Amino acid sequence: MDITSLKEKYKENPSAQKVKDIETQMSKALSSGENISELSTDLSYHAQVADITSKIQRCIKDIGEAKDMLQNEQDEEIREMANEEIESNEKQIPILEEELSRVKIEREFHDTDDDRSVIMEIRAGAGGDEASLFAADLFRMYKNFGLKKGWNIEIIESSLTQEGGYKEVIATLSGKNVFKELKYESGVHRVQRIPVTEASGRIHTSTASVAVLPEAKEIDILINPSDLKVEVMRASGAGGQCVNRTDSAIRITHLPTGIVVSCQETKHQAQNREKAMALLRSRLYDMKKQEEDSKRSNMRSSMIGSSMRAEKIRTYNFPQNRVTDHRIKKSWFNLESIMNGDIQEIVNDVRDGIQLALIQNEKGN
Repeated sequence: MDITSLKEKYKENPSAQKVKDIETQMSKALSSGENISELSTDLSYHAQVADITSKIQRCIKDIGEAKDMLQNEQDEEIREMANEEIESNEKQIPILEEELSRVKIEREFHDTDDDRSVIMEIRAGAGGDEASLFAADLFRMYKNFGLKKGWNIEIIESSLTQEGGYKEVIATLSGKNVFKELKYESGVHRVQRIPVTEASGRIHTSTASVAVLPEAKEIDILINPSDLKVEVMRASGAGGQCVNRTDSAIRITHLPTGIVVSCQETKHQAQNREKAMALLRSRLYDMKKQEEDSKRSNMRSSMIGSSMRAEKIRTYNFPQNRVTDHRIKKSWFNLESIMNGDIQEIVNDVRDGIQLALIQNEKGN
């Protein structure tokens, strides 16, 4: 390990001073009118960089001191301790450098929507009843993942099958950095397994699509009331006591775009309307973002957009106990745990893999 080069590379820690500067800015933000949210994001980034850089500097210093000890000490026990110190720190530096690189890449790919809540839409695709059951499995997976992270999950609209699957389920997942965690989950998910209804034991392939939309605020999208066709109807249900006997279901059509949203999840018309409008805003906001991405000449923006709306992103192979993400060509072999919501490793690996590929692609061009 070239300690001289590392000393030169990490001789300064500018982020440490940046932390102090931002803290001063934040203390004056109320009077200066600076954006507290942006300052907080900057502070978090520079605090991480300063901390990791400081640890690397300490490792370099410890290696230097241990090497001096080797030159000046004759005691074998002390020399052995010095060699162990050098070996330990030389192992630690690459780990810290990798962590520093990850923090900087994450900063480079920061999306202004990262801290938003999301609206997730899951729809059964090819495969009939098995596709609906798979859609329900996916929703349960994301729901469990969200609950473990302390998010609030609320269904906006759903269409249940007699077998307990979902033809469609739309839900809000509210919390901190939800879009950042889930934005690369959009796309077609494929399952390969033996359906419970399959007597011959043949493996079937079914699909379900997942769409993850950043939740839009009223200030993001201005909707003219005259552009809306609002219909009130009686909610459909499973029958018996489950039937809603009041006209509480809402269907809203946005006339300029033809987008139709509906909600019948509560017995209160006002709540259903509010949920339907939130869904409409998020769809219009996503449409606006896609249009902006398509107009940009920036290759990275368009590639990130396509990565977030990719086809056939992942396969869940039950006979082989394997989940494979086709975008980063990586597999995981703990399928039962994954379907129960333990997807943090997948989320991290996919995000890092896509972002690293984009950087390598840019360097290649």
